[in-house]
Amino acid sequence: MQKMIVRQFSGNLAKIYFCTVLAFCSLYAAQPIQPVFQQEFALTSLQAILFTTLMMLPLGFAPMFYGFLLEAFSVRIILRLAVLFLGVLELIFCCTSNYLLLLVIRALQGLAIPAIFTSLVSYISFTATRDEVQAAVARYIAATILGGFLGRFLSGLFTELVGWRFFFFLLGVLLVLGYYQLRSLEKDANLQYSRPRPAEVFTLIREGQIFWLYLTIFSVFFVFAGLLNFLPFELKRLDPAFGETGIGFMYFGYVMGIAVSLNIRRLIAWLGSEFAVAATGLCIYALGVLAFMVQHPAAMFATMFVFCTGMFMVHALLSGYVNTLAQQNKAIANGVYISFYYLGGTIGSFAPGVIYEYLGWRIFLACLLGMVGGAMFCLLRLHSAVVANRAR
Repeated sequence: MQKMIVRQFSGNLAKIYFCTVLAFCSLYAAQPIQPVFQQEFALTSLQAILFTTLMMLPLGFAPMFYGFLLEAFSVRIILRLAVLFLGVLELIFCCTSNYLLLLVIRALQGLAIPAIFTSLVSYISFTATRDEVQAAVARYIAATILGGFLGRFLSGLFTELVGWRFFFFLLGVLLVLGYYQLRSLEKDANLQYSRPRPAEVFTLIREGQIFWLYLTIFSVFFVFAGLLNFLPFELKRLDPAFGETGIGFMYFGYVMGIAVSLNIRRLIAWLGSEFAVAATGLCIYALGVLAFMVQHPAAMFATMFVFCTGMFMVHALLSGYVNTLAQQNKAIANGVYISFYYLGGTIGSFAPGVIYEYLGWRIFLACLLGMVGGAMFCLLRLHSAVVANRAR
């Protein structure tokens, strides 16, 4: 009997990871082929990047508004319906030829994404045993990174082989399949979700340590989203014949996040402290941004490994460190962390485009490098606040 329960638990987790990969594929599938949308619909680069920005935007506000939904229904119900909703929208998306309607569909998909992500993590935490939960969550993070890469790479590959619509159709079919697979989830529970209230959020942000941590991760993901969103346009500018498969493969360095996330404790032990890991990560990150000044596809491909290593060192460290700093209201602290993370990504995926559009790639990178400098300033202030707090 015990072996059967373990097999069922493992089978359910496999379905969870499958849906995780699909959801992240959906989130980032449009990113490498934005130049294709630009050409097909006669858009500017700023109009084309909205396919990614609009889908990411709701993630920045999810902790504030999704509490009502998550407190009213079970995780299993929310997860299945959100996966089905996302899948149906993907099928509609691949059949649509109107730019504004495509944007509306992407925005609606963005509403489903936070519900899926929150439900996936919640189901893992509710169903895994104390001994299994850490490993299960680590594998979930690895699945998110894998989904981010596969979404970009396969989108570019299929676009070059059979056109951009096929991959979105495939995602739709697989998500509907995922909906049917999830019907076998046995265990369930209502999510004990802490919905941040404005007063609680302001109280949390007024704490100097937390405030500087949030600004650091906001700046880091601002740079990450900005560079990855406009990289396809620069590659096409360098060589108009550069294929979508090549663009998708440029994101292969993204998988460095898996190695970094699974070894963050070893990095802390090796470098001596959380601050040392984050500061080293930011230095590597800045080096990566600077190296993108070399405008050659092979150099950019190699640079992506450096760039992503730095980013995930900071993110993997801070996402755990926020729980160390938040003595109370850890759930709210984590929710606001997610908000700052994705708000930085949302703004970063769009705002620097004005600089890129009018001043070019290198000035664009210089501005992103300045943002990394801002992140380092915030990290130093965070370290000072932590030291001062310990001295009291």
